[in-house]
Amino acid sequence: MLNNNYLESTVTCPHCEASETLLLQSGSTHHFYRCRSCSAILKPKSGDCCILCSFGSSDCSAPEQNLAA
Repeated sequence: MLNNNYLESTVTCPHCEASETLLLQSGSTHHFYRCRSCSAILKPKSGDCCILCSFGSSDCSAPEQNLAA
């Protein structure tokens, strides 16, 4: 984590295993991500609230995460 306003997470594509580090605003959820390497569109796994919780090195820590479980 960088600070209270931003979250850094490395997203790894399950299709081609390419990874990209993203800097995102804390508390925001991201439901879709397009892999820059293979162009696959990633969606959250069942029970996860966003792509960070499914494919990121750190989850989004959003309140909605607890509701999805």
